[in-house]
Amino acid sequence: MLVTLDRSLSTSLQEQLFDGIRRQILDGRLKPGAAVPSSRSLAQELKVSRNSVTFAYERLIDEGYLVTRPMVGTYVASLLPEEAMSTAEGAETVRPERPAGDKRAPAAFKGRQHAILNTSRIPIDFWTQRTDPRAFPLKTWRRLVLHALATAGHNLTEYGDPCGLTSLRSAIAEHVAKTRDIHVRPEQVVIVAGAQLALNLAMRVLVREGDGMVVENPCSQGAAYLFESLGLRLHPVDVDAEGLVTDALAGVDAAAAYVMPSHQFPMGDTLSLARRRALIDWAEASGAYLIEDDYDSEFHYDGPLLPALKAMRPEGVIYLGTFSKSLGAGLRTGYAIVPEHLTRAVAAAKALLDNGQVWLEQAAIAEFVHSGGFVRHLRRVRQRYLSRRNALVAALRGRFGAVDLRGTSGGTHLSWRLPAELGPAHRVEVEARRRNIGVYTVPSGGGHEYGGSRYEDGWLLLGYASLNEEQIEAGIARLAEVMG
Repeated sequence: MLVTLDRSLSTSLQEQLFDGIRRQILDGRLKPGAAVPSSRSLAQELKVSRNSVTFAYERLIDEGYLVTRPMVGTYVASLLPEEAMSTAEGAETVRPERPAGDKRAPAAFKGRQHAILNTSRIPIDFWTQRTDPRAFPLKTWRRLVLHALATAGHNLTEYGDPCGLTSLRSAIAEHVAKTRDIHVRPEQVVIVAGAQLALNLAMRVLVREGDGMVVENPCSQGAAYLFESLGLRLHPVDVDAEGLVTDALAGVDAAAAYVMPSHQFPMGDTLSLARRRALIDWAEASGAYLIEDDYDSEFHYDGPLLPALKAMRPEGVIYLGTFSKSLGAGLRTGYAIVPEHLTRAVAAAKALLDNGQVWLEQAAIAEFVHSGGFVRHLRRVRQRYLSRRNALVAALRGRFGAVDLRGTSGGTHLSWRLPAELGPAHRVEVEARRRNIGVYTVPSGGGHEYGGSRYEDGWLLLGYASLNEEQIEAGIARLAEVMG
């Protein structure tokens, strides 16, 4: 067997043996069915240890290049991995274009994709959906993942509960009891791939085509486009500095209402306690469910956090949470907390949607929460984002005077009403981008306004979590030059 070994290379001898024999097989010098020398004779021929040859043979057998016949010998496989794992050469393939006269109907789904992906590499970018990658607890996460892998057992090779890992559901139940006064059993917690899937799950369980749906105006595109795709009768209700204008709910017939009480997106308002009570009263009287999206309530800066709707009306609210803002959107982990009487229906719907979440991330997050590491992380990140919010507010006031801001009490972004002489907002966005500053209108920042263009023309959205204080000051200074 013509295999050349070079002991001066950093590549191990067994690796060189594997590559050399594999190459002879692929080149056809070793034909299918041909016998290969015994490990002992090849080791003597090449003047290497028998272990090196044995290891190379074992790998070739494991990957399908060689086969063994007990008491006979080792042979080149008749069907090589490259042949078994690829399409036959010359096989007819499907043309990418749709042929003329094709009678098949187009996609039944009708919907729009919302603005969530931003690949821009603008030096100073106030993108609303981005957190600070430097705040991710990378060292701790590496330790948590390695520990999870070391104790994985069968969890990486078998399906788990579609509703999520029990330890993570328990950890979340304990966490929301301490932080949001929401007291539920772990079975009421369902793990999902972020708040958007949680909202899809809630819609699957609660509404049918043609049902009425109350939605904040403006609201997030993800919610607006989902409701639109489901064919619901939408009742947009305006928001102001106190959140959803609950007086406008009188007489509204709806199966559910979707609200963001802690930090409304896109405007950032916090629903006042009086309006929370009014909203609950309306839901009780009309028989509607409330869907409470609490996507970033971990970051609250001014005064005590108001009680969650779920804490005030446990059986009438589906509560949505996510780790996208607190840890990172790339983990794709969120949760829904459902009323006791909906657990069975939600569990069945969840199983039909996706068979469950990735086990590894669930296991790591569960340990992070149980150990207290998550709360310590939140404290550190909250201080960082508070400092950046303060820097942004100070920079805006320093450059533009008495600015009209909303959403400053929490979260990772705020909204700014432009003075009439500085607008419209889309012009400012375009001019700022030419100066390598990313600022966003309501639609480009991920919001949707029903009817009119009051917010679309007059407001900018500014995210601050991913920028340090120096970048924020420099960005607003350059923005002032653009608008000067």
